[in-house]
Amino acid sequence: MAQKSRTTPPPKGPRQYLVGALPSREAILEAMAQFPDLDGKRDLARHFGIKGDMRTPFKVLLKQMEGEGHLARRRKQIRRTAALPAVTVLDIPADADPEALHAFPAQWTEEDGEPPRVLVLTPPNARVAPGPGDRILARIDAGDGDLPHYAAKAMKILDKPRRGQIGIVRLDEDGARLVPVDRKQKEMRIDRGDTAGAADGDLVEVEVRVSGRLMIPKARVVSVIGNPRSEGAVSLIAIHSLDIPYRFPATVLKDSEEAQQATLKGREDWRHLPLVTIDPFDAKDHDDAVYAEPDTSADNPGGHLVYVAIADVAAYVRPGTALDREAYLRGNSVYFPDRVVPMLPERISNDLCSLREGESRPSLAVRMVFDQDGRKRSHSFHRVLFRSAAKLNYQQAQAAIDGRPDDKTGPILDTILRPLWAAYATMTRARDRRGPLDLDLPERKIILDGNGMVADVHVPERLDAHRLIEEMMIAANVAAAETLEKHRSALLYRVHDSPSEEKLAGLRDFLASLDLAFSRSDAVRPADFNRVLDKAREAGKIQQVSEIVLRTQAQAEYAAENYGHFGLNLDRYAHFTSPIRRYADLIVHRALIAALGLGDDGLTDGEVARLEGIAQHISSTERRAMLAERETVDRLLAHFLAERLGSHFEGRISGVTKSGLFVRLLDTGADGFIPASTIGMDFYRFVEEQQALVGDHTGETFRIGDPVSVRLLEVAPLAGALRFELLSEGSRGDPSSVRGGRKPPSRGKSRSASHRRPARKTR
Repeated sequence: MAQKSRTTPPPKGPRQYLVGALPSREAILEAMAQFPDLDGKRDLARHFGIKGDMRTPFKVLLKQMEGEGHLARRRKQIRRTAALPAVTVLDIPADADPEALHAFPAQWTEEDGEPPRVLVLTPPNARVAPGPGDRILARIDAGDGDLPHYAAKAMKILDKPRRGQIGIVRLDEDGARLVPVDRKQKEMRIDRGDTAGAADGDLVEVEVRVSGRLMIPKARVVSVIGNPRSEGAVSLIAIHSLDIPYRFPATVLKDSEEAQQATLKGREDWRHLPLVTIDPFDAKDHDDAVYAEPDTSADNPGGHLVYVAIADVAAYVRPGTALDREAYLRGNSVYFPDRVVPMLPERISNDLCSLREGESRPSLAVRMVFDQDGRKRSHSFHRVLFRSAAKLNYQQAQAAIDGRPDDKTGPILDTILRPLWAAYATMTRARDRRGPLDLDLPERKIILDGNGMVADVHVPERLDAHRLIEEMMIAANVAAAETLEKHRSALLYRVHDSPSEEKLAGLRDFLASLDLAFSRSDAVRPADFNRVLDKAREAGKIQQVSEIVLRTQAQAEYAAENYGHFGLNLDRYAHFTSPIRRYADLIVHRALIAALGLGDDGLTDGEVARLEGIAQHISSTERRAMLAERETVDRLLAHFLAERLGSHFEGRISGVTKSGLFVRLLDTGADGFIPASTIGMDFYRFVEEQQALVGDHTGETFRIGDPVSVRLLEVAPLAGALRFELLSEGSRGDPSSVRGGRKPPSRGKSRSASHRRPARKTR
């Protein structure tokens, strides 16, 4: 057999190496770049004159270079790994050291060998400061010389895409097919050996591969989630598809179990103050307690002292620990109707930090002084140990105030509850003067049966007890932001921008179509929205206007720079009151501890440098949680309604597009779609300024907020999708306003022929 032709010259001249010495990594990479035929251990050994006892150390060196990401191996071939482009997407591991971050390429094939480890540099005052678990767009520096020492500077923190495709396995003779949860995705084949033992009907996560000349996609099961009708499986769809961490690593659980109960050492003793917790009846953790009393100071007649004590999570979750890294990665707890995915392990969230009745608990607390008009005169923060005097729920506390006390609230009605309500009454005066956005939309609560499926849906009554806790928490949050600003401390603000000019223009057009006016000022305030909401309420158009006002608002987020909170009409605001379930609050606690000298577990310099990156990350995890919760509710309601196909329902139009109408049912809050091609007898155009579909010929109008009657035609439970048939007629409008005075096209159709019209009916 003819030998393979080589272009490699003998190792002589400048390429000579000392006998008994290993070549450097740079020399190996340089040689492989110059002589591409050096693609095996023997070729490289021959090139560098490696013999005898040096063969084993040389093999070890090559293996190390593979592990470092400099070489890639495929069978017996060895080659240089592909160089990273100047700008690339990197993933920072969740367990990376926040003080010495490293990352790996987000896209890297097995054929390229071990992915290169990239050092992530975050200079002081960097505009983008990523942290563990982040995906970043980064600018790469490979360093000087032939041996790449990759370093990167983050340009942007990216949202991570959905992890894998979720679907139902349907077994057949040739293997199986995957019925995707997302209706926009197509079915795929699963080869017989790629089912991972999934049974027919199981919910699975798959990875998608393409094969053959036609590049046909096929699925391979990577995990079996379970039967979609089993308890808790519905929320698991969102958990898996959105890559929400829901199992705690062993190191995190170990740290939480080893945590010791905090003591009075270094704390003020507030156990004489009868603070109480007031929460939902089914709350599992309690992170805030309140108490109020009249101010006896002579210079503050009619004033009150308000105490808000918050669980001292910072005492147990210290910067840089496994607990801290996991809490940062999760960003927040996620609340589903059938489960909670907590930010912290149960030992911390439901035990050591939960403000249980009658048990001493560490707290970071604020004492606020209000005058008789609800103006805050002063406040101070304290690190304390206190004992909750009573665990109450909203309905229980409200019933006591309304004259129906029970065995627990009766003894504390005059001493604790009435003083709380008296302080709240003065605080509401200040709130009314401040004029926050008054958009009180009902929130439905889903009640599940023993199988984790919907048993009932209702709208809980909004009580003064809810408003009391909300107002006291807002006051505490403002106090935290004011204190940190006063001490010139870095902090995470909770910010809410004012609406964009584009959205305001759309709102004005819509309101004009309802004969309602809105401020033309360049600087709108919440009071402007409140005035138009009051006018809409008087005109019987509150549903339409509330929906559009809500859509006009920007989304609240976290930021290291302050631009105020538009909705609350506050110049500065931070989240302080829920550190058990929000990482932002834990950061604010640490900042207060550091600024006020309340301990050695405050905010670190490393965290300060990464504050903008932390803000971007937890804003992203918050959006992820909201999406997961919404998708799960949609799926649960679709399961609930699946047995009511053909039933009639009352609803309201919640959205209008040129493709059709979105309708929200009044009794359950379930959302569904009516395609434009199935509506009425006319040619319907989408009129954006009216947020309506308007008939070309008749002027029949279907506008956002309009009440409608519908029939349920189709349910896709796993996708959480419903399709309705419209039963009611729209209001009559002027078709010339849509057509610009043109003569309507002749259709020659009657109402009975409405289901035989062309499929496309809007432009």
